[in-house]
Amino acid sequence: MARQGLVTTVSSPAGTAVVAGWVGSVRDRTAGALGLLDDFGGPGATPHPPTGDYAAVLVFRDRILLMRDEQARIPLFFRESGGRVSAVSTSARRLGGAEELERRYFCRYLTGNLAQPHSELTPFAGVHRVLAGEVVELSVTGQMRGRVPRRGRQGHDPSVPAADGPGTRLDEAAKDLRLALENAVGRRMGRMTACHVSGGTDSTSVALLAARHLAEGRGHRGDLVLLAGRFGRGELAGEQPYLDEAVEVIRRFAPAARPVIVDADDVADFDDFQHHAGDPDEPHAHAFRAPFWSRLHAAAAELGCDTLVTGCGADPIADANPFHLHRLARTGQLRQMTTLARAWAASSERGLRDVVSAHVVQPTLPLTVERVTALVRRRGTVLGGLGDFTRPRWLRPGFARAHGYREAGIAESRFVFGREPEQSFYDAANYIAAPDPLSWYRAPRDGFFLSHPFLDPEVIATMRRLPVEATFRPGRPKAVLREAMSDLLPPGVRDRMVKIPFNELYARGLRTHGDELIDLCRSAVHPLTAEMFDIEMLCRAVREARLGMGDSYAWDRLNASLALVVWLERLDHQQRSRTLDAATMPVIAGS
Repeated sequence: MARQGLVTTVSSPAGTAVVAGWVGSVRDRTAGALGLLDDFGGPGATPHPPTGDYAAVLVFRDRILLMRDEQARIPLFFRESGGRVSAVSTSARRLGGAEELERRYFCRYLTGNLAQPHSELTPFAGVHRVLAGEVVELSVTGQMRGRVPRRGRQGHDPSVPAADGPGTRLDEAAKDLRLALENAVGRRMGRMTACHVSGGTDSTSVALLAARHLAEGRGHRGDLVLLAGRFGRGELAGEQPYLDEAVEVIRRFAPAARPVIVDADDVADFDDFQHHAGDPDEPHAHAFRAPFWSRLHAAAAELGCDTLVTGCGADPIADANPFHLHRLARTGQLRQMTTLARAWAASSERGLRDVVSAHVVQPTLPLTVERVTALVRRRGTVLGGLGDFTRPRWLRPGFARAHGYREAGIAESRFVFGREPEQSFYDAANYIAAPDPLSWYRAPRDGFFLSHPFLDPEVIATMRRLPVEATFRPGRPKAVLREAMSDLLPPGVRDRMVKIPFNELYARGLRTHGDELIDLCRSAVHPLTAEMFDIEMLCRAVREARLGMGDSYAWDRLNASLALVVWLERLDHQQRSRTLDAATMPVIAGS
């Protein structure tokens, strides 16, 4: 057995496994890697990849297997030509060449921020992604034998029968979620575990369960770090009382827990954007937010943490699924759908028409709805009317036609909504909430990677099979989670319904760096940038966002495009100077 950073290599009579990340439990990576060899070493059908955050290469006497877990936290790529795989890596950039870019990938990337993790395409021609939950089989000489896609888990089971009375249903649902979340947190506890704590329900719940694991033994011994950013001024200063209350109650269970509060008053989005957007393996739409998270993660790395657990993903997973409205409409239960939609509208302070449009009409005709919206809302602005799939006006129509933007939009809309949007909702939530190429790029240096208990398969399966009657309480978002954690959460955190968003950081970043971003676009020399974008139109979009025009959808599309411009500019430089941070495994006979 050998450990090198986040990679574990083990051998047994069955073969050799190289695992980036962990299988089964963070605390026993060796056992998890050996378990993969045992599970996949025998003849017959390929078993289902087990729970964990990992990418793995299994080398047996007669074949080689490449695989990733279903949540796709850790990347895995292979270089293929003529049906033969010549190398495998967690870095697409180390396998590809800057002179051979796959233009279809960039159309897929620009359709929205879900695209990368579930698309086989990578930025580099001849380099392919192992998909979430997929097992790729090779011969010992690297010849492709087949790709086995993930199979449905218990998450697709039909809803459990409703018990008598809404209170009973909520109680039972809360017990199920509490057990699933406890197990998910336990699997992610390491020798030194850092927990993001923001003062919200999600992160506080995860940190409390981590503290309970340590306080009650449960086979875990280790240190706990409570990691938070502090804002002393502006809107985000209003989060401080909740943060203080959360840290206080967590330390009641784990008095030795170490609060690490990082001053973030001077942080703004787009700080050092060339570094944050240009260095990751793939372009990353959320690179603009990296300065804040990088500061927190640097503090955890300095302490020697080996895992960092977050509350990311709870918003879509632990709340009522709004696409149950689509199921009711699809099955002809229109009266029940209308009643539920009215309750949803009242609780979210939205109109009934808006709720039905978003959760019934748009999933049925997503591209048509977006085109109509774009026509109605454009009103002469570049950012007006942009949704998840509409072509941004700065993306040249000729490039979009030539390289499949429309096909990419169709594929993306099918992934987001699917034939049964209430089921696709969880897959889409998994990809939008957590994958972070920036964090993975930093992982070898930091010594840890992010882990997300709310995106654990057991937690997702638990929420999937709950009836809407158990999960939806008008005016009380995440009702099941609040009930599940009612004995641990402090009152102020448990009863708050909304958090202060990070809009201030974004506005400050555009005010501070808007001119710099425009200069970056105008000075870009990579030929693909001018081939893809109308630069002056893109600069106009930056100026509009700086004035507060547009909405979150439009800003996401702008941020993704800016990140791509910087990524292309840095590509040649990084290709020449990149150190061997990410291991590449050659595939040769006898390896």
